[in-house]
Amino acid sequence: MEVKQIHSMAQVDGGDWNRLAGDAYPFLRHEFLLALEQSGSVCEQTGWLPAHLLVMDQDKLLAFMPLYLKQHSYGEYVFDHQWAQAYQQQGIDYYPKWLTAIPLTPCQGARIVIQAEGIDPLEVTQVLLAFIQQRSEQLGISSWHCLFPEPQQAEQLRSLGLSIREGVQFHWFNQGYRDFNDFLHTLNASKRKMLRRERRRVSEQGVHLLRIAGPDVSELQWQAFFQFYTMTYLKKDSQPYLNLAFFHQIAATMGEHLLLVLAIKDDIAIAAALSFVGGDTLYGRYWGCYEAYNSLHFETCYYQGLDYCIEQGLKRFDSGAQGEHKISRGFEPVTTYSAHWIKDARFAKAIEHFLAREQQAVQHYKQDAATYLPFKQ
Repeated sequence: MEVKQIHSMAQVDGGDWNRLAGDAYPFLRHEFLLALEQSGSVCEQTGWLPAHLLVMDQDKLLAFMPLYLKQHSYGEYVFDHQWAQAYQQQGIDYYPKWLTAIPLTPCQGARIVIQAEGIDPLEVTQVLLAFIQQRSEQLGISSWHCLFPEPQQAEQLRSLGLSIREGVQFHWFNQGYRDFNDFLHTLNASKRKMLRRERRRVSEQGVHLLRIAGPDVSELQWQAFFQFYTMTYLKKDSQPYLNLAFFHQIAATMGEHLLLVLAIKDDIAIAAALSFVGGDTLYGRYWGCYEAYNSLHFETCYYQGLDYCIEQGLKRFDSGAQGEHKISRGFEPVTTYSAHWIKDARFAKAIEHFLAREQQAVQHYKQDAATYLPFKQ
């Protein structure tokens, strides 16, 4: 096995990449990662220098791992700013650092993708880790961080000596519901009434919702969505990570994985949410509106997604990071993981102690959150 490093998704054949990536997890598709780069959303200027690793047997791609050289910690959803500050206080550079993640996307999935047969996954992972460690010594890079890997990959990285960090997200699980009312009947009376009231209030304000498959979204609808998406950031005095060119490109190259929900009032779009459709999971990703309407966020971002999952037989709705308000709407707390290799032994030990204390707090938080779930006892 030979490890090859590339600095653009254009340097690897899309068919070879997707042969390993498959269709179930859209964020690993060659089209998605290439659109991030070609749109300029992810590049050296934005602090995300592509440095992907390919494991080759002569000309055959055996495995790959997305990798970026980062100059900051923005857009990661696993916060290590305190670690960077500790480095700075000691006069040591924390940046640049290696990052294996899907940029700007806090959704669990495979991070090291290996062909299904004939290769030991642990051996491939060891080869990649050794390559990263060697390059870190050569280039003066402080660390490697693998964010939101699948649980089994997190355990594999733990077995190789990496520190594992835990977090919590809230996901909805489809228990074979026939329709939305079938789901509502699993909730206690007060929460069932709350959800019905929220959905009713949206229609009472003269708002109706459209669910549009990616290939059917018009240019005007994409422009409207992007304006809403941009407003979400401008309201917080920040700039959006993604640009319109990115959305145009994924619409053209992987539209079958996209679902746009538009909220319409008086024949005018007033809000939108964009989700990605995976093999058995709906991934809610981007949302925005011009002005607030009662319960519109819940309807556009959550209830329309639940309806879609039930109609299409999808097993899970991953609506993104954070959001304790999801609990009362049937989203259950789940554990997320990240893995960290720290080159400096002193900092590695200190971070390991920090993560052990943090893990206890995270597990307590998850247990406490579960007590607020709205399901009938």
